[in-house]
Amino acid sequence: MIAQFEQERSRLRAVAHRMLGSFAEADDALQEAWLRVQRADTGEVVNPQGWLTTVVARVCLTMLRDRREHAFEMPDPVIDAAEEPEQQAVANDQVGLAMLIVLDTLKPDERLAFVLHDMFAVPFDDIAPLIDKTPVATRQLASRARKRVQERPRSNVDLPKQRAAVNAFLKASREGDLEGLVSVLHPDVVLRAGALEVIGARAVAGRASTFRRFATTVEIRFALIGGEAGFVTSVDGVLFSAMAFTVRDGQIAAIHVIQDREQLARLVA
Repeated sequence: MIAQFEQERSRLRAVAHRMLGSFAEADDALQEAWLRVQRADTGEVVNPQGWLTTVVARVCLTMLRDRREHAFEMPDPVIDAAEEPEQQAVANDQVGLAMLIVLDTLKPDERLAFVLHDMFAVPFDDIAPLIDKTPVATRQLASRARKRVQERPRSNVDLPKQRAAVNAFLKASREGDLEGLVSVLHPDVVLRAGALEVIGARAVAGRASTFRRFATTVEIRFALIGGEAGFVTSVDGVLFSAMAFTVRDGQIAAIHVIQDREQLARLVA
């Protein structure tokens, strides 16, 4: 079964990442799952892939329940800093940053039911014992989670139009053009930076205009961040931030900012 675990490692890490929103925690979960697999009697396991998935899911569920009272932290998106990341957009859409943030608002049982069933096609009959629910109750948990996920803000224009909006944001920010910023932002835009949340075009524009202060020393690389257009910045060669933008009908509806140095080091290729 250890050999099977190694063959499945990439998929199991994906399960753990969707469950936990953190690559570091996902790796911790895989290590604990690996230890459990070593100790387990697997002689009667009929479906090794499904069994390994449930082992990882149990570990992740315990970790989620243990951390529910902790302060919010920005989850780890997939970041592709290639020059032409358009082909990755479809692949990364289901693990976009907005998706991960919504998943972090779900109760642990809801998250497990949704992730295992909707993302990895695990039957409800197999999920139910993990959370001590009936298959019917488990289906209802997944349905509630699915509704929340479907309501998340998502870009509804293609990647070139998303990048055009990001360019307009950058231009107005560098020039300290408050009205230019307001015009590219949706009236109800949401800016998230760690635990900070700012809502409204003028409030966000007021903060975004501070970008001008380091515009002459910052290096910008466009990137696909959690499936959405954005960029990563460096100051004097040191990675400074990553920003992802949700663009709807030509206006920026959400901005997600990552500035934690350790988190950035894990994410950026």
